[in-house]
Amino acid sequence: MNHISASSSEAKKLILEAIGRLVADGVFPADPLPAFNIEIPADRSHGDFASNVAMASAKALHMAPRKIAEEIANALDLKGSPFDKVEIAGPGFMNFYLGQRWYSNVVRNVIAEGERYGCSDIGKGKRVLVEFVSANPTGPMHVGNARGGAIGDTLASVLQAAGYHAEREFYVNDAGNQIEKFGKSLSLRYMQLCSEKGQAIYQSTPDTDALCKLIYGENGNTEDFPMPEDVYLGQDIIAHAKNYYDLHGDALASVSDEERRKALVEYALPLNIAGLEHDLKQYRIVYDNWFRESTVHAKNETKLIVDKLLEAGKAYEQDGAIWFKATDYGVDKDFVLRRSNGLYTYIVPDIAYHYDKLVTRNFDKAINVLGADHHGYVPRLKAALTALGVDASKLEVILMQMVAVMRDGQPVKQSKRSGKALTLVTLLEDIPVDAARFFFNLREANSHFEFDLDLAVEKSSSNPVYYVQYAHARICSLIRNLAESGVPIPAADKAQLDLLNSPAERELIRQVALMPAEIETAAAQLDPSRLTKYSVDLAAQFHKFYDACKVRDAETEDLRDARLLLCDAVCRTLGNTLGLLKVTAPERM
Repeated sequence: MNHISASSSEAKKLILEAIGRLVADGVFPADPLPAFNIEIPADRSHGDFASNVAMASAKALHMAPRKIAEEIANALDLKGSPFDKVEIAGPGFMNFYLGQRWYSNVVRNVIAEGERYGCSDIGKGKRVLVEFVSANPTGPMHVGNARGGAIGDTLASVLQAAGYHAEREFYVNDAGNQIEKFGKSLSLRYMQLCSEKGQAIYQSTPDTDALCKLIYGENGNTEDFPMPEDVYLGQDIIAHAKNYYDLHGDALASVSDEERRKALVEYALPLNIAGLEHDLKQYRIVYDNWFRESTVHAKNETKLIVDKLLEAGKAYEQDGAIWFKATDYGVDKDFVLRRSNGLYTYIVPDIAYHYDKLVTRNFDKAINVLGADHHGYVPRLKAALTALGVDASKLEVILMQMVAVMRDGQPVKQSKRSGKALTLVTLLEDIPVDAARFFFNLREANSHFEFDLDLAVEKSSSNPVYYVQYAHARICSLIRNLAESGVPIPAADKAQLDLLNSPAERELIRQVALMPAEIETAAAQLDPSRLTKYSVDLAAQFHKFYDACKVRDAETEDLRDARLLLCDAVCRTLGNTLGLLKVTAPERM
């Protein structure tokens, strides 16, 4: 249950009922009133909820706002509501104050809902496809992919908690220019290894890293083995070439370059994709679907898309190429769909892929987590979808800014432990998965982020993930120690929760009550960073409560039991929040 939303709706209902009575009594005219707001004041002294109904209605009612507020307040019937009083402030703000029953009900509700606490049904089962990471399978995942993975995976969890049917998808670019480049790179490295000098060094060392340094130097490009600009220079390419040679020797040395490239890609690409899947599982990401670009080409969907646009008059031929009329849809210039040489541009399979998402598979919404460098690509993709008769608003794109990884206040380019370029795998050699997932969700996706490796492993309150996990472990320790001394958690219907009426207790309960609203807002705004901020705030509120209110040595047993039950509710809420982030909730630290 979302107690915050329910109470806000109740306040609005009470106001409207009071106005209805005032109209019936002839105090207010029977004229339509403008919309008004119910808000949570930043200053708690201004109530738990506040309304501007009096100011909004002043013109329509031809009455001073303060007078309107007083009339409404006098006509309110708070009996049976979560509020115990209403006060008028300033020019006519109406401030509603929650009664003790509300606070008690929040604690009981958390205990009753357990692992489901925080969930809602606002998504109404609508089908949402979240595509994220979709790293190029020709090489390892970089740190930007690590951020996109944490954001996309947590967003899918948030959407599921909000009642959507959310699926996770990885789009495998296993066709097109990058695969051609991959094949060329593999072929060149293989043939270098087959050369006389390559063979001499190969016979001297079985170690791939040593081989790379001996043959190719640190940057993978030497005078003896020069590489053109349009290839991949990573050691993973060299490793694939060597491993293939280990298995098959120089069998490909005498075949055509085309045949050699094909064989090497067929060997290396499945290994890379399997490696991506393995590494992402280590990062606690498991996809529902791995969609291959090659299936789009196999079904000839690129041609079908271009033909549809031509038939509808949305594309035209010029100088042997086919262009999309993008300017008809607000894009600054038209762009090529098929080049004069008959090859499709990279965006065409992407258009076909998104058509498949929203039309063929009929998802209600498709969400993409992409790098900020895609900002010009998104309008073109949406324009093409619109031209195909697809509601482009069903595609939402989260543009993710770059990550600067820092250590000792300086940018980091490689792993401290492995000495290799900093990728997702090498990052997780330096820091725990918990820290990576939590830190990458600390900021909104569209904000630049500095990832402090030193802070991520620090065991102090300065480290936000440690701070939150420590709060959870602290509560578990308290509950465990009390149970061992013969004081178990009481049943929620037996505890005298009305005793939880101090400011520290009420503020903590209010923070607990915010979780469902935070999930709903995070789902609506596609912003999972709200969960990390919420968990830090909840941990902070718990620590304040624990410093201000004795639990084990409370003044009475009834108060001890009530506080113990409150601690249990906080523990469950923290656990549920960390669960959505896929961050462990330790019971001991």
